[in-house]
Amino acid sequence: MGKCMIIGCGGVASVAIHKCCQNSEVFEGIMIASRTKSKCDALKEKLQPTTKTVIETAQVNADNVDELVALINSYKPDVVLNLALPYQDLTIMDACLATKTHYVDTANYEPLDTAKFEYKWQWAYRERFEKAGITALLGSGFDPGVTGVFSAYAMKHEFDEINYIDILDCNGGDHGYPFATNFNPEINIREVSAKGSYIEDGKWVETEPMEIKRVYNFKGVGEKDMYLLHHEELESLALNIKGIKRIRFFMTFGQSYLTHLKCLENVGMTSIEPIMYEGREIVPLQFLKAVLPDPASLGPRTVGKTNIGCIFRGKKDGKDKNYYLYNICDHQECYREVGSQAISYTTGVPAMIGAMMIMTGTWKKAGVYNIEEFDPDPFMEALNKWGLPWEEDFDPTLVD
Repeated sequence: MGKCMIIGCGGVASVAIHKCCQNSEVFEGIMIASRTKSKCDALKEKLQPTTKTVIETAQVNADNVDELVALINSYKPDVVLNLALPYQDLTIMDACLATKTHYVDTANYEPLDTAKFEYKWQWAYRERFEKAGITALLGSGFDPGVTGVFSAYAMKHEFDEINYIDILDCNGGDHGYPFATNFNPEINIREVSAKGSYIEDGKWVETEPMEIKRVYNFKGVGEKDMYLLHHEELESLALNIKGIKRIRFFMTFGQSYLTHLKCLENVGMTSIEPIMYEGREIVPLQFLKAVLPDPASLGPRTVGKTNIGCIFRGKKDGKDKNYYLYNICDHQECYREVGSQAISYTTGVPAMIGAMMIMTGTWKKAGVYNIEEFDPDPFMEALNKWGLPWEEDFDPTLVD
């Protein structure tokens, strides 16, 4: 048993906190810390009567290292679970280094002023975390996260080498709004608006945004349009999985979403460049985020399922082999359990599991690591136990 500090109190954090409270045999105590303490207090009031986990709350500015260090030193958690914004990864890592506390996140760092999704900033911390004797686990969400665990599991149990990976992220849910994002609007729109890219023969191949489209028939969802995007786990999986020749990431989008997004792009509302408005500086994308529906509010009205997984092609015993690992998650089942839609659920559950792996010492290596660098088996077992059971297909339909 141990204590976990959870930084953030949005939709994903709410799921992770629910799951920590269900898992009170491991999470003896949790501290929910956010810029808005009232949100943390409301969640504590809801959950504390139902769990043996002791919940505490605090206000903290995750951009301020000194505030973070003071709070960590006060609470003395075994691990810090970063569910704040990707812009705040480095300040939280700095605070963990200063206090010699294990660190877990779900998304890689990106600077506030540019849509660059790279691991170089966090990988630069490797030697310092190793010398401090603590672990930083990067990308313990679903994608990145479970997709990395799936890849490590496939490499360990099904292949001698994996040559091709296609990561498919399908959201077949319907929330009824003409335009809304299922996770943080600012992060979502930055990802979709950026140029696409994939890795082939050890090199990045860049495409125009949403240039490459495929149609795929997803079990539990049906036929959907999906588009090639850049995604951070491509970078680490290409290095850590033996035999990779090509790795790509596809995500589904409906026509209404794409039409509205195009209109917003055309009038400059997705820009991250500051502009002056009535004498003050604003960032158009941040303003758009403020007027769009909060993803945490979509739970009660979202119906349908997600299907997220990886199609692998490689060799076993000298023979070609195809293999598909995936999870299907129902939006309304998630809402009934934890009050969330499935997008937050599929990220929040692996976040809790990652923190559990580190806190219990199941995964124990000093330094900075991506999730696929650990033994996948205990994580795969935990997915089945905590709400994200996985399925296998040994004769999958390929993307191309």
